[in-house]
Amino acid sequence: MTPLVLPAIATALIVTLGYAMVCAASPFGTCRKCTGLGFALTTDRRGNPKRGKTCRRCKGVGKRIRLGRHLFNLAYRTWRAGTR
Repeated sequence: MTPLVLPAIATALIVTLGYAMVCAASPFGTCRKCTGLGFALTTDRRGNPKRGKTCRRCKGVGKRIRLGRHLFNLAYRTWRAGTR
């Protein structure tokens, strides 16, 4: 049991720090619903792609804030409000 716990903790720490670095370097990721286009693709009767409705999730921008960055922003706002 003990020989497997230390590598598991080290792996979890490396993954967590790696994700934190990604959130710090690039706080916005592509929208998963529209794949970064900002709108849905539809096809006309001939099968040619055309622009559909604007994506409601990202509001047509194609980028969304990452979960880790969102949690960091919430914690920072809470800390700032408590130290005023």
